[in-house]
Formats: sequence, C-alpha cells, structure tokens
Amino acid sequence: MGIFKNMFGSSEPKEEKVLPWQPLTEVSQLSDIENRSQTKTQVIFKHSTTCGISRMAMKQFVSAYDLDSNIDLYYLDLLSYRNVSNETGYKFQVIHQSPQLLVIKNGTAVAHASHGEIAEVDLGKYE
Repeated sequence: MGIFKNMFGSSEPKEEKVLPWQPLTEVSQLSDIENRSQTKTQVIFKHSTTCGISRMAMKQFVSAYDLDSNIDLYYLDLLSYRNVSNETGYKFQVIHQSPQLLVIKNGTAVAHASHGEIAEVDLGKYE
C-alpha cells in the first residue's frame, strides 16, 4: 500500500499555508501603504483570479513565503478592483502586469516582478 500512497499521494488533506494578507480594495489604501513603507516594507500581490498562470505564481509565492517575515502583505484582486490596480501602477511608477508583485519601501517600488519571476524575488533582502 505504501507504494500507491507515494505514487498517488495521501488521501489525508494537506494543511494549507495561510498568509497574513490584507485586502487591497480602495485607492485610498495606497497612501497608507506609501506612508507605512517609511518604517516597514510593504508588498502588493496583484492577482488575476481567472488566470492559470496567476494561480500558479500565487501558489509558488505562498509556498515560498516565510511566515516570520517582517512585512505587510497586500492582496489585490485586479479583476474586482481594476481602478485600484491602475492607480497602483501610477502611484508607484510600475507598468501593469498580471500577476505582479511590488515591493514598496520608503515610498517607492524598490522591486517588482511578474509571472514566473515573482518566485525569484527575495523578500528578505528588503526587510
């Protein structure tokens, strides 16, 4: 039976990692993020809920995320909050991509990545 368990996985549900997401749903939050970034790194994950590539990037990000990180983490559903997504690009001078990760420090985007490059961003170096 062990060989089948190894081949097909366990029937026991895996515990999902839950990140401390803060929903980004209002344009006014962007000023708060900019202000908070003066003392603590802020990270925005722009996610398209209907895109398989975005879903894959999100899973990789969640899997690699260090729960002990000292950052504020925002989740932006860009399909539901397109105006917030657009304003995010204007405010932080980053061309829109989907999915996209923005690292905000001292009021500016110090790093950003999209698609598979999101997994390569080392958030620890921005704490």
